[in-house]
Amino acid sequence: MKTFGFAGYSGSGKTTLIEQLIPLLVEQGLKVSLIKHTHHDFAIDQPGKDSYRHRAAGCSEVMVTSKFRWALVHELRDEPEPGLDEQIGRLAPCDLVLVESFKNEAIPKLEVHRSAIGKPLLFPDDPHIVAVASDISVETRLPQFKLDQADKIVELILQQTGLG
Repeated sequence: MKTFGFAGYSGSGKTTLIEQLIPLLVEQGLKVSLIKHTHHDFAIDQPGKDSYRHRAAGCSEVMVTSKFRWALVHELRDEPEPGLDEQIGRLAPCDLVLVESFKNEAIPKLEVHRSAIGKPLLFPDDPHIVAVASDISVETRLPQFKLDQADKIVELILQQTGLG
């Protein structure tokens, strides 16, 4: 499975851009999966639902399944957070794994930058950033894209991963 990442500060537009890229990648005949990292606590089940109650009661894992989809919730408790490679290993085989917000991973990444956020660019300190998508022109030798150039960014991803 090939991987390609997206790095940028919260509010830069990573999720919105990825949402535009996925259908274009699928149109290329690729099976695409995604891993998103967050620093926040989150729950995909809801208080009061059976799965939530079972997890809260102490289950290490709870799987919810239907004819439409399934989800596995693994409670870390006191276990260390798994790394990206370990999480990729949990995915079903696919052609491309998009990775959002694992900023420090040594994988090819597109930096998504929005000037209104007021944060510094990441690429000068990250040799794994291979291009920048921004709402402003950036001084760099890396390939640059506007945030609405999804088709061109797909070409970059295909070239970087060897899937093109």
